[in-house]
Amino acid sequence: MNHIHFNVNVNFQQLVEAVKQLSPDEKIKLNEAIWDENMMIPKEHQTLVLDRIKKAKRNPSRMLDWDEASKTLKP
Repeated sequence: MNHIHFNVNVNFQQLVEAVKQLSPDEKIKLNEAIWDENMMIPKEHQTLVLDRIKKAKRNPSRMLDWDEASKTLKP
């Protein structure tokens, strides 16, 4: 595994520009390192998502097609 060691003060935009220089595979690895799969999801968020899934299954006609729904979004 390649190791990168640096101690440099950078602002957010400079960090973004550095990340843009990574290969796609390196970006994926960085993303996986940042978003640890063991991150705790608040119980309230879990409940909200599960409730929405149940509502969608009970009444699939209430769901909007993404192409149609995206037209209603403001830029």
